[in-house]
Amino acid sequence: MQGSNPIPSWAMSNKLFEMTYKTFRMLRDEGLDKTLFAIKYVIRRYKIYSKLRKGFYLTDEERQQQSSRVFDYSPKISIIIPLYNTPMRFLKELFNSIAKQSYGNYEVCLADGSDGAHTDVGEYVRGLAASDSRIIYKKLDENKGIAENTNAAILLSSGNYIALVDHDDLLSHRALYTVVERINETGADFLYSDEAIFNNTPSDSNSIHFKPCFSPDFLRCCNYICHLSVIKRTLLDKVGLYRHEYDGSQDYDFTLRVTEQAERIEHIDIPLYFWRVHAGSVASGIGAKPYALDAAKRSVEAHLERVGLKGRVEFSRAVPMLHVEYEIENNPLISIIIPTCDHADVLKRCIDSIKEKTTYGNYEILVVENNSRQKETFDYYETLKSDEKISIVFWDGAFNFSAINNYAVKFAHGEQLLFLNNDIEVITPNWLEEMVMFTQRSDVAACGVKLLYPNDTVQHGGIAVGVGGSAANLCPLFPRDNDGYLDRLAIVSDMSACTAACLMVRRDTFEEVGGFDETLAVSFNDVDLCLKLREKGYYIVFNPVCECYHHESLSRGYDNKGEKKERMEREKAILVEKWKKYYPPDGCDPFYSRNFGENAVSYDA
Repeated sequence: MQGSNPIPSWAMSNKLFEMTYKTFRMLRDEGLDKTLFAIKYVIRRYKIYSKLRKGFYLTDEERQQQSSRVFDYSPKISIIIPLYNTPMRFLKELFNSIAKQSYGNYEVCLADGSDGAHTDVGEYVRGLAASDSRIIYKKLDENKGIAENTNAAILLSSGNYIALVDHDDLLSHRALYTVVERINETGADFLYSDEAIFNNTPSDSNSIHFKPCFSPDFLRCCNYICHLSVIKRTLLDKVGLYRHEYDGSQDYDFTLRVTEQAERIEHIDIPLYFWRVHAGSVASGIGAKPYALDAAKRSVEAHLERVGLKGRVEFSRAVPMLHVEYEIENNPLISIIIPTCDHADVLKRCIDSIKEKTTYGNYEILVVENNSRQKETFDYYETLKSDEKISIVFWDGAFNFSAINNYAVKFAHGEQLLFLNNDIEVITPNWLEEMVMFTQRSDVAACGVKLLYPNDTVQHGGIAVGVGGSAANLCPLFPRDNDGYLDRLAIVSDMSACTAACLMVRRDTFEEVGGFDETLAVSFNDVDLCLKLREKGYYIVFNPVCECYHHESLSRGYDNKGEKKERMEREKAILVEKWKKYYPPDGCDPFYSRNFGENAVSYDA
């Protein structure tokens, strides 16, 4: 019968049977490749999550070690909790997680806006406060909303730092210890941690938010910082309290203001906060609080005005995530540099897509000819001569991507340089606008985009450095319409590197770092360029709103055997030696969680 459930009720309770059924259904509907991709993803996630879920608890040895440690600086942490009609089970579990903290110099400040039908909340907390002077409770005359209730709790506090906690969530037993340890190491005035989503107990969490280090462009798209947030008292005094006009996204507004003023922001890549999913919580979906959408948008608009950036805030395709359309100033000339060798049909497809789809008018194209031999190639060049936007530059030396592009820049007139492979095909009409609106900013040096294989799977979703033995393209083979982990394939974020198959770089920053390193003739030169720019303090933006097809390596071919493979290994060694700080054991990519391990493919293009 149509609409009936083909699975017997006894089988629905059997998770193995249910997973098997879903696998066969996906195999039937989606095909083998997507099914295998999904299976591998689930297995990787299970291994990662099962390890980190255990981190909620402390072993006896860990507890003894942490409790007995004497820090050089032992700040008092004020745990701020606004209460409102809190279910008693949730409240008891929260207090139990606080009582089991291995770091003891804390206080718990609670402002209770519960109504008359929930007097049990106050009775329970008063009972705890009677035996523990670290618990400070105030019953509010009325519920003033989440922002004002939080402010009331903050005003009760006396700690050196405040930690913001919701009334229905849990703290890992190592949370405060880990925060204080990092404060002693860095002197940070704002810290945030990874977080896990759970239903009933921490051990059933099936989603963990592995966050990057501070990423201002990612933050302008969503409040990825969220929980656990810990703020130094002096920074709080400078920033001010929560603002009730942003109720629903009050944390977002507060976080934006805090990060604008913070002197040292630290990310702790351990899930110290366990965020409970239940009806009415934001963790269950934005639909639980639809008014939060408008407040989030207004939060970012106010932030842009404060920091002096002009732009329009819109909802991204991954609602409730946001996308900022920055105002492009002075209509800068963009020089599109395309090295090429034969394969005239490939180059023609690239240039035709630029001419037919591009909505930005102020650009020039420099075709850099490198030792072509086919008559068809030079015949095609003849057809380009009538286009005043296109010029041809000749490089007679052996193929060296870095040297070719450095040479071509001398002939470019633009203040913005777009390095483009000849096998790129434009998809997004406003692709140039989506890049230049970032590279025009003084704090950004380069912008890369999402690149797709012709079969509409992801080829490039940004680059993680220190992964795969050198560097790795992220999200390989994800379906084009997949938003990716934490929507990273749908919204803008900052990366350590992006591929120069399509990379816009502001000319002054390119020249500041000396351009491409010509000892890296073919591979990793773009990674090296981005890391040099990062060392100067600039951001590298990945903008997946802009998409292009990458008919990868059609001109050069792959580097998977013989002399090409040996050359790539030599260049990999140069990169690793030069940038040890991004490689274990010395360090890691700040924008790629080490919790993912080797969950990426080696970068070889």
